[in-house]
Amino acid sequence: MPRINHSALVIAALTTTMAALAFPVWSYADRSGTGAANVAAGTVNTQWGPLTATDRDLIVRVRLAGLWELPAAEQAMKRSTSPAVKEAADHLIVGHADLDKRARSVAAQLGVELPNQPTAQQQGWLAQMDASQGEAYDRTWANLLRSAHGKIFPVIGAVRNATRNTLVRQLATDTNQTVLDHITYLEKTGQVDFDGIANGTV
Repeated sequence: MPRINHSALVIAALTTTMAALAFPVWSYADRSGTGAANVAAGTVNTQWGPLTATDRDLIVRVRLAGLWELPAAEQAMKRSTSPAVKEAADHLIVGHADLDKRARSVAAQLGVELPNQPTAQQQGWLAQMDASQGEAYDRTWANLLRSAHGKIFPVIGAVRNATRNTLVRQLATDTNQTVLDHITYLEKTGQVDFDGIANGTV
């Protein structure tokens, strides 16, 4: 076989191999907040117990929650005229400030990569709040936050039940208590559309 053809085959093979290796990273690029290191790592042993992909996912989710819910709560404290909404916002500020600190501490100890900005969907929720005024703002704010809390609640319980990592278990326990507190106060605003949440329209 002529040398030039042999070289071309080698180059083609190397290109194909590099593309195959790169594909897993590219395929997760649209999963905002999920770092390549988190995706690539399977279960690893730590001094606090095995760390699974599901464990890492919860840590990332706690971080992401704080990245959009803290700004949303701070905004409500300024824009809402409802005492009940302001009370719920205060609980979100206190709760997520604490959870974010805990999540970052756990992530640092376990070597988990964390995002620094909300996902595109979360940014969209913040934009919906920005575009609302008056009573419509209170309804939009309360429903978006109540729906988000309701969706993460069963995930937290599943991780809390299954994890064998003591740091993740404690974070899940703390997160569970905080999310339940937030759900309770969001519902007390009187703005939550339970039918819309149940039907997935909120």
